[in-house]
Amino acid sequence: MAFTNNVMIVRHELLARLVRLWKENRLLEDIDRLPIQLTPKRAKVQGRCCVHKERAVWRYKTLPLLGLDMSDEEDELTPLSEYARRALSRQGETKENLMCVIDEACSSCVSVNYEITNLCRGCVARSCYFNCPKEAIRFKSNGQAKIDHDICINCGKCQQNCPYHAIVYIPIPCEEVCPVKAITKDEYGVEHIDESKCIYCGKCINACPFGAIFEISQVFDILQHLRNGEQMVAMVAPAILAQFTAPVEQVYGAIKALGFADVVEVAQGAMETTRLETEELLERMHEGQPFMTTSCCPSYTQLAEKHIPDLKKYISSTGSPMYYTAKIVREKYPDAKLVFIGPCVAKRKEVRMNPEVDFTMTFEEIASVWNGMDIQLEETQPYSVVFAASREAYGFAQNGGVINAVKTNLKEGNVNAIQIANLTKKNVSLLRAYAKTAKAPAQFIEVMACEGGCVTGPCTFADKMSAQKQLIKELTKF
Repeated sequence: MAFTNNVMIVRHELLARLVRLWKENRLLEDIDRLPIQLTPKRAKVQGRCCVHKERAVWRYKTLPLLGLDMSDEEDELTPLSEYARRALSRQGETKENLMCVIDEACSSCVSVNYEITNLCRGCVARSCYFNCPKEAIRFKSNGQAKIDHDICINCGKCQQNCPYHAIVYIPIPCEEVCPVKAITKDEYGVEHIDESKCIYCGKCINACPFGAIFEISQVFDILQHLRNGEQMVAMVAPAILAQFTAPVEQVYGAIKALGFADVVEVAQGAMETTRLETEELLERMHEGQPFMTTSCCPSYTQLAEKHIPDLKKYISSTGSPMYYTAKIVREKYPDAKLVFIGPCVAKRKEVRMNPEVDFTMTFEEIASVWNGMDIQLEETQPYSVVFAASREAYGFAQNGGVINAVKTNLKEGNVNAIQIANLTKKNVSLLRAYAKTAKAPAQFIEVMACEGGCVTGPCTFADKMSAQKQLIKELTKF
């Protein structure tokens, strides 16, 4: 496993330790000492002021892994063991928010976006001063300019007018990557996620250099149901092919080893999505609709729902591969609890909206669970799925995969298609223009929130480049 950064290592290690305690029935007994064990008394702390701050961060990062968040803390003296007890005794309750910000960890980013550097020459023109709408520019005794941040409104006029480019823009990483301005600082300088705007693309999670943004995990809900002997079926996204170096049959075997009654590939549902989406595309073309977009990316459909309502009429009404897979599994296992396993934050939202699916687990989470349960992929008993999907169905994991599947399935004519892979601010503006003008450069548009498709999602285990290469290699086997 090639981790992208240390934040991922921290997340992985913390969840693995919690799972290990759970496995050994020591979670309630030993969890209170976990922050101290992770940061001992004389540990050298990097990025924090002291060991006590670091321990506080460990404590609060534990909450979302237990399915809670900062709002659940009513008393700072409440021990972690109490929160663990709540998590293990939880009966179907879910929090409204899917993500949270750990305020103790969100404390080191700049509070202002513009700063004047030593490149300032103290020029006579003073363009920064004369173009500032709030008179926030002051001058030092040597003539160099400085910004009064108590007055500054971060409009950027000073930077735009400085002839020496001496004024720099310092972005907030999570705010910079968010394509819909759903994350901003509150009055305490802590980032806050506005769920009414969030499309759950997950870009902020890995953009935060302090690891302050977490999903609200359902890992311990799933583990508790498995421990209680309930029938559970894992539905695995096609991107699983690119996550682990072991053969996929052993990956499925490791999932079965956790106690799942069966493992079903979501690629099976992708075949139904392909069939119905092809029929719908032809029907809409015959009706004269200017274009149709895909519907399988939940982050994209959330974008349309919350930010570009005019786009909704151009989105396919066909369900996602998970939707059709759940229907298939439910017929075979009417009383089972269904768990979707994939690389996506937004899938948590889709699962909430689908009464057939009960829980979500990410690739990153399941790797941590295997670690905590001491399950070695290379040593597991292989498991082969009953239904083998088509190559095109597995291809849904990468950008261009839906287009390829639909074109392969077409029985008549050619369709002009393009793909938008990566919901950046620029691409969001592009989609907004398509909706407003009812014009697009193609009849069929595949939209995915992640740059390389699902295989590069925010909750993957393998690094993006290796995953893309491995997926291409795996697809050649079909």
